[in-house]
Amino acid sequence: MITIGLTGSIGMGKSTTADMFKAAGVPVISADEIVHELYNGAATPLIEEAFPGTTSNGVVDRGLLSKLLLRDSDGFKRLEAIVHPLVREREQGFLEAARAAGHSLAVIDIPLLYETGAEDRVDSVVVVSCGPEIQRQRVLARAGMTEEKFEAILARQVPDAEKRRRADFVVDTSKGIEPARQQVEDIIGRLRETRKK
Repeated sequence: MITIGLTGSIGMGKSTTADMFKAAGVPVISADEIVHELYNGAATPLIEEAFPGTTSNGVVDRGLLSKLLLRDSDGFKRLEAIVHPLVREREQGFLEAARAAGHSLAVIDIPLLYETGAEDRVDSVVVVSCGPEIQRQRVLARAGMTEEKFEAILARQVPDAEKRRRADFVVDTSKGIEPARQQVEDIIGRLRETRKK
């Protein structure tokens, strides 16, 4: 089975692209969704210990944690040390299940794939990308997003041009849904062919 790492900077259309892989019958797991589950359970006491006052009723308050992290430059490293091992454990379980079910491909959607060295854990990397103006427009249209928050997120992410350079495949979402879907189908076809060789 070929493991695909799907990544892309904020606002590039990665979640929509992940849905396209799913619609084509490729199993997908999202690191963000795993984190969301962990913030409502297993990771909560560990995060409360490292960042007191950021949880209530057994759930991490993402808004409070986010504000605290904007002011604490080492905070991300501490948070990642808590969350990443738990995420990897879930990913392994997902891959084992996909393999046992006989899938030829499986996708792990990892927003910070290059930033965390996760490209070493996958066979092929697909980067979702679009032009900077489209990206800015999409991100600033999100509820609760500010220029400051957007800039802070971008500062933590490997630049898009670098991601594109390092990718095995690029899905360009700037031309809309159907061209992007066609690119996804082409990638699936090429990877399935590779697997047969």
